[in-house]
Amino acid sequence: MYDGRSVGVVVPAYNEEGHVGDVIETMPDYVDRIYAVDDASTDGTWEEIRESARRINDRASQSVPERGAGASRVITIQHERNRGAGAAVKTGYSRGLDDGVDVVAVMDGDGQMDPAHLERIVAPVAAGEVTYAKGNRLSSRRDYERMSRWRLFGNVLLTLLTRISSGYWEVSDPQNGFTAISNEGLRRVRFDRLYDEYGFLNHLLFALNLDREEIADIAHPSVYGDETSTIRYSTFVPRLSALLAQNFVERIGRSYVLRQFHPLVICYALGATVTLTGIFGGAYTLASAGVDAFLGGMLSVSVGALGGLLLTLGMWFDVSENDDLVRSVPESPEPSPGPKPQVDADREVGRDQRFPVFQDGGEVTRPAEGESDD
Repeated sequence: MYDGRSVGVVVPAYNEEGHVGDVIETMPDYVDRIYAVDDASTDGTWEEIRESARRINDRASQSVPERGAGASRVITIQHERNRGAGAAVKTGYSRGLDDGVDVVAVMDGDGQMDPAHLERIVAPVAAGEVTYAKGNRLSSRRDYERMSRWRLFGNVLLTLLTRISSGYWEVSDPQNGFTAISNEGLRRVRFDRLYDEYGFLNHLLFALNLDREEIADIAHPSVYGDETSTIRYSTFVPRLSALLAQNFVERIGRSYVLRQFHPLVICYALGATVTLTGIFGGAYTLASAGVDAFLGGMLSVSVGALGGLLLTLGMWFDVSENDDLVRSVPESPEPSPGPKPQVDADREVGRDQRFPVFQDGGEVTRPAEGESDD
């Protein structure tokens, strides 16, 4: 437990052999439950997860014998087919809710998240200050220098697009999976309906904003090793772009039309229409010999500029409406000083199990009734 609140950590993993075991075995003592989810890896990830689970659960049962076999600290779960990074997190979230965990964090199985900083992610959620907290690896010049230029470009671009799409205009590094969310927040966002792939984190921010949830952006240093990314950019980029555009349109409609009308809707709609008119008008001027190039060009530029001003005004309204929803926490030189969190090894976090459980606490999820494996 952390200051009287039970803590669970989801560890999603896909082909993370050589990394995921260290993530599980270095988890801080105040973590009550660890949900290690193997998303149908093709290497030795599942075996490594189960071996680490056996060691930790054996130590836990020896130190607190009265817990018994039904209160394993590490619950290992394996998908029968690869369902995506978001689906693996959702599986862990579901188990955390079933077990009644107060705060559910996520640490990816690739070893890029220092467990020494987990306390800083969990603390504002456990204290009830915010509903959701996430890491931020883009808070200092040092962090920029550690990233490759391609990774940095991608992170900066996704930060801008996610700010526009989600309405959290002060958030950075939206693809950072080092997160924590409250039990109540999980129930409100209906996470089971969110995206199953790598856009899950962006989709979750959108869902949180619809409920006007306050979040924390926690600066922490980046950690990179010999892990390799499994993202296929040829499909990731167009799918995520479509998701962000869909989220933006839905957010504007639900927040500023259905909930309470706001003039920024007019600014965005007119701005987009006028800007596109200017662009197409300019293209028509260049392609048509019968149109005066100078006058046509000036008119197109003027129309496009007017559209840009309307879009900027709409964004300004949007930023104002979402002000103070993000609490930025700067990086500390060391993990949080002060008194250690209260750790209660005797507290059990729910005994009910929804699936058959192996001796090490593992389980294999199967498609729901009517769900196809294809």
